Amino acid sequence: MTAPRHPGLTDRFGREHRDLRISLTDRCSLRCTYCMPADGVPWLQRDTMLSTDEIVRIARIAVEMGIDEIRLTGGEPLLRADVVDVVSRLARLEGPAGRPELSLTTNALRLPALADQLHDAGLVRVNISLDTLRRERFHELTRRDKLTETLAGITAADASGMEPIKINAVAMRGVNDDEIVDLTRFCVDHGYQMRFIEQMPLDAGHTWDRQQMVTGEEILAQLRAEWTLVERSDRGAAPARVWDIAGTAASVGVIASVTAPFCGTCDRVRLTADGQLRACLFAREESDLRGLLRGGATDEELADAVAACLRLKRPGHDIDDPAFLQPDRPMSAIGG
Repeated sequence: MTAPRHPGLTDRFGREHRDLRISLTDRCSLRCTYCMPADGVPWLQRDTMLSTDEIVRIARIAVEMGIDEIRLTGGEPLLRADVVDVVSRLARLEGPAGRPELSLTTNALRLPALADQLHDAGLVRVNISLDTLRRERFHELTRRDKLTETLAGITAADASGMEPIKINAVAMRGVNDDEIVDLTRFCVDHGYQMRFIEQMPLDAGHTWDRQQMVTGEEILAQLRAEWTLVERSDRGAAPARVWDIAGTAASVGVIASVTAPFCGTCDRVRLTADGQLRACLFAREESDLRGLLRGGATDEELADAVAACLRLKRPGHDIDDPAFLQPDRPMSAIGG
């Protein structure tokens, strides 16, 4: 039986929220072309960043309200010096449904040093960004020559016992769309789960062009030319539509946020590294939890603020609306 949720986690459209994304930092060790310019973006001021105690307090309240999944994001979350301690403390939280499932999205560069510690601390699984298997192309895309280190990080996560290992790639026309099959085969061969993501208007330079975006259907057309795909019917609130690859133990997913939005079942809410709560990845409004925390708010007042934020959640992201405005913050400052 599903444990009851705090009524404040249900928005005015009846969507129950169970997934909290927490950004640990806006800083990143790569400079991916679709995310930020070559010289980076202005970082958040240190004194605006949530402390570990503040992160854990907000997460505890959210878990007690019924949140049962926590994903740590960034920027690059492994750049936070006390990330293992953060994981350990979050993994011990208890809510109506027990302890939350804890996962993390990363570029994998620090996983060789941290994977075992993170898994021992309570990290269940990781999503790892890998847009290409070609070294020169990786360098061009990320502006860092780090493909070897990324692959080593994937191997380290696998060896630590974290499962499943999900590999995320943003498909880009004329950039890496010729590697859709190669990336999938890499995952099939290693027992990982491949996930392709439509490029979204979340870049710092605001240069996103829908005409240049590789659509989910284009991705599937390439995959179907290589394999027989059998779609799973139990998507639930997951952002990816998932297909099993016939004749293998592998699966491939497509997150078509632009061409096939899944806003009607969205169960995610996001906390930025500087303590702002966002009900939608594309929201232009935020709720200032940091100000409440540092102003002496009670747990009840913080829970009320979470509920109030969700009451403002719109039915969809409205990317197709002519009046759509890209969020002021880039993806690195929001948290994925």
